[in-house]
Amino acid sequence: MAEAIILPKLGNTVESAIILAWHVAVGDRVAPGDLLCEIETDKATLEIESTAAGLLLAQLCQAGDEALVMSNIAVVGEPGESVAEFLPENAASAPESDSQPSHIPAPQATPAPNRGSPAISPRALNLARRKGVDYETLSGSGPGGRIIERDIEAALRERVKVTPVAQAMLDSGEFKLGEKGSDDGRVTKADLVPAVPAEPGLTRIPLRGIRKTIAKRMLESLRTTAQLTLNASADARALQTLRRRLKESDASLGLREVNINDLLLFAIARTLPAFPALNALFEDDVITQHEAVHLAMAVDTERGLLVPVIPKADSLSLKQLSAEAKRLAEACRAGKVKPDELTGGSFTVSNLGALGIEQFTPVLNPPQVAILGIGSINLKPMQMGEGVEFIPHIGLSLTINHQVVDGAPAARFLQRLSQNLAQIDLLGF
Repeated sequence: MAEAIILPKLGNTVESAIILAWHVAVGDRVAPGDLLCEIETDKATLEIESTAAGLLLAQLCQAGDEALVMSNIAVVGEPGESVAEFLPENAASAPESDSQPSHIPAPQATPAPNRGSPAISPRALNLARRKGVDYETLSGSGPGGRIIERDIEAALRERVKVTPVAQAMLDSGEFKLGEKGSDDGRVTKADLVPAVPAEPGLTRIPLRGIRKTIAKRMLESLRTTAQLTLNASADARALQTLRRRLKESDASLGLREVNINDLLLFAIARTLPAFPALNALFEDDVITQHEAVHLAMAVDTERGLLVPVIPKADSLSLKQLSAEAKRLAEACRAGKVKPDELTGGSFTVSNLGALGIEQFTPVLNPPQVAILGIGSINLKPMQMGEGVEFIPHIGLSLTINHQVVDGAPAARFLQRLSQNLAQIDLLGF
C-alpha cells in the first residue's frame, strides 16, 4: 500500500522549507532511513529520510520548491499503485451530488456570493476560495448551470501552476517566463529567465533561505530597538597565559583544544548572572530576565550567519562549554544544526577578533536586549609607575537596547567582565 513521505515538523518556529536536491529518483527502491532529499529552512540545511519501504513512486515537490511542514513531498509504494490520493489538490476532494437526500434538510444559509454572481454550490465555493479560483468566469455543469465542485477542479487542472519559489522570483520583477514556457504545465524556477539580460560580469542573486531571513531580521532589529554601543578593552595577558598552559597540559585532562574563544565564552557565562538586566528578553512591553545564561554565539557559514545556543552555559565546566561550542559551530558549518538549537538564547556573543577587527558595532538579536562583540588582541600603551608599557588588550563592544537597559549597568557589566578576564584563572574550571 502506497505511503506518503511527509515533511516533518522542524522545530517550533519553522513553517516551511525549500527542497534543495533529491538523492533518489522516481523508480528507485528505498528503505526506512534512506536519504531522500536535502531541504533548507530559514535557519539550517537538513536531510530527509524515507519512512517507508518500496519504490519512490512520485516526487511531489521539485528542487527549488517550497514545501509546508507536515505536507506530502513524496510517495513510496509498489509498481502500479496510485498516488492520486496524496496529491494536494485531491486531499479534500470527494464525489459531490447537487441533489439533497429527502431525509436531510437543505441548509438554511450558505456563504453567499456577490449579487449577480453565478450560482455555485457550497463545496464548490469553499474549494474556489481555498485555491484562489475566479469562479465568476466559469460555466457551471450542474443543474441550471450551477457551478459544482468538478467545475472548480477542472479549472484547477487547466490553470498553470507556479511553485512558490518561482512565484517569488516573478514577483521580484527580475525574472519572466522563458520562451519555451512550461513543458508540464507547472512553472518552476527552471522555466524562468532574467527579465533583463545580465551584463557581462554581473551575477543576480535573489534573496532566499537563510540569507533572506538574515536580511529581514537585521533590518527589523534596527527599526524596532534603540541600539547603543559601549566600547571597552580588557587586559588579555591572563587569557594568553592560560591558553598556553592548557595547550601544554596533560592530554588526559582533555583541555588542550580549549581556545581563546572558549575562555571568553566561559568568562561571559560566569559574569552575566550578576547582571540580569542584560541577560533578558524584551517582548510586547514585557521584560523577561533569565536566571540561567542561554548563551548564543554567532557562527560564520558559507550560507550566512547562524546563531546556535548553548543552554545553561553558566552551569557548564570549561571543558563542557568548549566541547559544546565546537559541536554547535561544526554543525552550523556542515548544515547539520537542528532548528531548535538556534532558538532560546538570552544573550549573544559575536567574535570577529580572528579577522583582525579591533572593535565594531554588533546588531542586536531581538528579543534579546544585549549582544557582546569581541575584537582582536592588540598592544595598548598603559601608564605603569613612571613609565609606559605596551600591554595586550582585547576589544569589547557591547550593544544594548536602550529602551530597557541603561548605560550605567551596561558599563558595570563591561567593567566586571574586564576584571574577570584579567584574572580568569581565578574563575574556576
